Amino acid sequence: MAKTHVKMTVNGRAVDGLVEPRQLLIHFLREDLNLTGAHIGCDTTHCGACTVDLDGKSVKSCTMFAVQAEGAKITTIEGMASADGSLHPLQEGFRIEHGLQCGYCTPGMIMRASRLLQENPAPTEDEIRAGIAGNLCRCTGYQNIVKAIQYAAAKINAAPRKEAAL
Repeated sequence: MAKTHVKMTVNGRAVDGLVEPRQLLIHFLREDLNLTGAHIGCDTTHCGACTVDLDGKSVKSCTMFAVQAEGAKITTIEGMASADGSLHPLQEGFRIEHGLQCGYCTPGMIMRASRLLQENPAPTEDEIRAGIAGNLCRCTGYQNIVKAIQYAAAKINAAPRKEAAL
């Protein structure tokens, strides 16, 4: 099968590759770019373990073709920590609030929570639960995941904001 050349920005870095038209984005990220944080859980968009941020939207990369991401800006769990290695408030929240057990859902859960907090910086518990409803956790019962997201929201909202240039 003929391969197609794709270009995109992943975690702030321009990348390109040759993909078969039917290659899924999750496989391009994991196999071609060696970004193995996003997990393959169900291949049907039900579990959310493969969630990444694509052009400002949460996307389940197990049901999207790599060619559909042509020209896109993608953030994976590997792109969440700061360049100096310090954790993103969500990563810190999951650690401090014990928001993970086996950890399989965690990358997708953090990526979805990141988009949720960008859309709603101060969500209520019900809004958090609704916002992560497309991401399944089979271990925790969600209580500590909700606490972790609340922790991150509080920390992000407490950070000094940069003023827009006039």
